[in-house]
Amino acid sequence: MLASLLAASLPHAACAASLDLTLPAGATQSAQETSPATSYQLAVGPWQDGKLETRDLEGARSDTAYQLRANQNTTLQILAPLRDQLKQAGYDILYECDTQACGGFDFRYALDLLSEPAMHVDLGDFRYIAARKDADYLGITVSRSSESGFIQVTELRVQDVTPARPDDPLAAPQTAPVLPRADAPAVAPSALAQTLEAQGSVALDDLDFPSGASALGEGDFASLQALAEFLKANPDYQVMLVGHTDAVGSLAANIALSKKRAQSARQKLIGDYGVAASQVSAEGAGFLAPRASNLTKEGREKNRRVEAVLTSTRS
Repeated sequence: MLASLLAASLPHAACAASLDLTLPAGATQSAQETSPATSYQLAVGPWQDGKLETRDLEGARSDTAYQLRANQNTTLQILAPLRDQLKQAGYDILYECDTQACGGFDFRYALDLLSEPAMHVDLGDFRYIAARKDADYLGITVSRSSESGFIQVTELRVQDVTPARPDDPLAAPQTAPVLPRADAPAVAPSALAQTLEAQGSVALDDLDFPSGASALGEGDFASLQALAEFLKANPDYQVMLVGHTDAVGSLAANIALSKKRAQSARQKLIGDYGVAASQVSAEGAGFLAPRASNLTKEGREKNRRVEAVLTSTRS
């Protein structure tokens, strides 16, 4: 199985589906991620009434992003030849949409895409297509910046993901430790409590959000554990989780995204750490309160965060 191939300079890479797509001349691969067995929700309808119509799939998945530097074609001009190739290869088109018809901001952020700068999505100009041929499924997202085009091809081959038999000596269970981000400081409960009470707020710096993403990964987070212990020890205290973003995209989109990040942290506090829902709320500030320059990658990473703000007590 081979990923989409563009030019001689672009290497072959293992992926889910056996389709070779010819993309525009000059396209270069900017990122790729693969998984031999995973779950994936393929969008097959618009975002409407607060939800997205999806098809739940399991199997081998590959995500490949391409950048079309100095390409001035419209998103339709980029997507149309790919759609034609899918049809010629015998794929059935399950769904196709353009920006607002897809559902705009909500649809884009419901898609599981590679992060910036590998895959850039202009919230006012993107297109999407989903297709199927037998057990092979594809989702293609196309967008552009002011100077370049961007394409992501997500390919999934549906297959049995049942693990190897327990009596297989090669299938001995392995327990992998959950490691924090290398640059994330350890947060002791006492230190967090002291900072929160003394300054009124504290950044939960071990919560990692890639650009454009709103969901927290699995595993434990020292800052949430510390915050949970603080709130349980002080049942009359209330905090507001405030999400912050980098400056990629519009203010309205980033405020919505930052609130989703805060809500994701709130749900983890409630669901995983047993905090009372009445003690914690969530809001978003977008990029209005940066703590570093958005002109650098490092600065943008620092700006993507959630802060806990001590709002009041109920006593």
